[in-house]
Amino acid sequence: MTDRDEILKQKLAHAGVDAEHAQSALDIDAILQAWRRKVFKRELGYRALSELDLPLDLPQLDVLMAVWAPANEFGGEDGSETMVSTVAQRLHIDPSRASRMTSELITRGFLKRAVSQADARRTVLELTDQGARVVDAVRTYKFLVLGSYLQDWSAEEIATFLPLLERFSQWSETAACPGGLVTEEINKLRGSLSDLSPDEAVKEG
Repeated sequence: MTDRDEILKQKLAHAGVDAEHAQSALDIDAILQAWRRKVFKRELGYRALSELDLPLDLPQLDVLMAVWAPANEFGGEDGSETMVSTVAQRLHIDPSRASRMTSELITRGFLKRAVSQADARRTVLELTDQGARVVDAVRTYKFLVLGSYLQDWSAEEIATFLPLLERFSQWSETAACPGGLVTEEINKLRGSLSDLSPDEAVKEG
């Protein structure tokens, strides 16, 4: 433990966070930062595209996945109708970018336009046979890799891990509005930085 971490733990103690939970927060953050860097690089996605020799990049693959919209990733029902605006919403990208990417995938034969079954005035997106084969292959690849990794986990470990992972995945929403001593300490932090000019803040960041 570095002196800087000890000082940080002392600050957390002032907000009512005991040493054990402060250390847990440090440990979790270290794991998450390393995981974030791996996820940001999209290692598994790149491996799938490379090993399956697919003529797509990751953003294009994301669009195909958003059109197919598996319920375990996007919620709702499998096979629900998808429009360009739906793709933009699911991937959190600009509608104009979603439009450009879907048009390119239509030109290349991975997507097609169709008439909505719910409203004949509306155009929806569907996977072509070629697009469906790509999605199926990538998802199968991903779960072959992840499933084989989990083979070494016991049923008890998985049963413990999954609900805790789901609970932890909501931490930012749950912790968004702290109260009491934590809020007081955050206000102190804000006050200690109030003399920074915008340019200085950028340099410090």
